[in-house]
Amino acid sequence: MQRYGIITEKNPREIVLLRGSGCKWKKCTFCDYHLDKSPNEEENFLLNKIQLQKVQGLFGRLEVINSGSFCDLDDKTMNFIADVCQARQIDKLHFECHYIHRKLVPPLKERFRDIGVNVIIKTGVETFDINYRENIMKKGFGQASPQQISEFADEVCLLFGLDGQTTESMRTDIKTGLLYFDRVCINLMTPNTTSVKPNNDVKMLFINQVMPCYINNNRVDILLENTDFGIGTENTEEDI
Repeated sequence: MQRYGIITEKNPREIVLLRGSGCKWKKCTFCDYHLDKSPNEEENFLLNKIQLQKVQGLFGRLEVINSGSFCDLDDKTMNFIADVCQARQIDKLHFECHYIHRKLVPPLKERFRDIGVNVIIKTGVETFDINYRENIMKKGFGQASPQQISEFADEVCLLFGLDGQTTESMRTDIKTGLLYFDRVCINLMTPNTTSVKPNNDVKMLFINQVMPCYINNNRVDILLENTDFGIGTENTEEDI
């Protein structure tokens, strides 16, 4: 599993996939990403330090992802992230956060603001259709509206390529995301170890009917192959 990468096209940044104690929610039906974890904080830190030492500060922007939320990373890793930002003159730092940890976002932003770093929070809402999100995906956002979610998150991830999704539902999700958030990141479902499988017909609907409208939108990132929701056997060799 590659844990460091450089994104040079839309929203250029360096990105590191770190390891923490694991997602505290772990109920999303489509996700096995939470399997990338360890209860040993020292081992996690040593692994994370190796990846963070690769960061060069190329764009002044770093994205830190892990199989959960930023609060699942150990204290030594968080301190080292701060050190790297200062040493490499990084002033924009992206973290992930699940809805259940939203109250931890303000102190995180304040902590990094004190050293001149602007924290940007991304959350995996997957869809704004509450029934689909909560009863099929089991996301754990409750009845939260886009406006309520935008109170703690700056960016959102959407997940397409699942049974029941339509051209209209995908377009509505993207439009809603662009209305309430700074950026939208679209993932297409790929096979992993869960029982949820991609619907190839829905994926082709997205590619042929939806993607052309947003492929050149600088606020929309589209990941056709790599995902941030699975570490199953069919994904382990893919780059971040």
